[in-house]
Amino acid sequence: MLKINNIEVIYSDVVLVLRGVSMEVKQGQIVSLLGANGAGKSTTLKAISGLLRTQEGEVTRGSIELLGERIDKFSPEEIVKRGAIQVLEGRRLFRHLTVEENLIVGSLPNKSSRAVTHRNLEQVYHYFPVLKTLRKRVSGYLSGGEQQMVVIGRALMGEPKLMMLDEPSIGLAPLLVKEIFRVIHQINKESGMTILLVEQNARVALDIADYAYVMETGRVVLDGTADQLAENEDIKEFYLGLTQVGERKSYRDVKHYKRRKRWLG
Repeated sequence: MLKINNIEVIYSDVVLVLRGVSMEVKQGQIVSLLGANGAGKSTTLKAISGLLRTQEGEVTRGSIELLGERIDKFSPEEIVKRGAIQVLEGRRLFRHLTVEENLIVGSLPNKSSRAVTHRNLEQVYHYFPVLKTLRKRVSGYLSGGEQQMVVIGRALMGEPKLMMLDEPSIGLAPLLVKEIFRVIHQINKESGMTILLVEQNARVALDIADYAYVMETGRVVLDGTADQLAENEDIKEFYLGLTQVGERKSYRDVKHYKRRKRWLG
């Protein structure tokens, strides 16, 4: 589905953010991209979706392929039409529109007929039943969890082949995080949709992923199946906060963790 080949990304012709990043996302998989703040995860998604250009960023080396077609020189709207849709961090809505109006906006790039739009709306309401009861509510008055459901639903309205989610758990209570990730997993299993998930919460991300990559300072430092990474002692220690005996480490123990990561030598 997606192949990233040794890309570099530079902002404002000066700041090198990604350095030789390569990864693959197979069709039908959920792939998680893990790492701390500033690791380059969101930049990687924006490189795929073409949104780098809105922030004076550019892929200066390497290539990005979607279903065998090179897309790194395409505009964001061309990439959306080819089936790659990004759900941005921060639950960005048209806050003055209703829930249903926000959802319908997601169908506009495909110029869907009324019948197709109605079918896709019902599919969104199948995954998020609460949105059907809120469909006439102005979206600016929704809770954070409800807004997250709307932005995911709006992406689904575009019938993506690849859906990219940037930090869907951020700012949400644990029960809502659990529900959002349950639905992401359900979407993948029921529709076979390919999902690329950027997430700092490694525990919930690895629970639903098939494969995962770990990023540090603009490069991929580790990858493997979700099960392999969940059992990796470095991942347990630095991302799940557990020692080998299953005890949570203190902040004092982990605050200088970068110096001790075995994968960084």
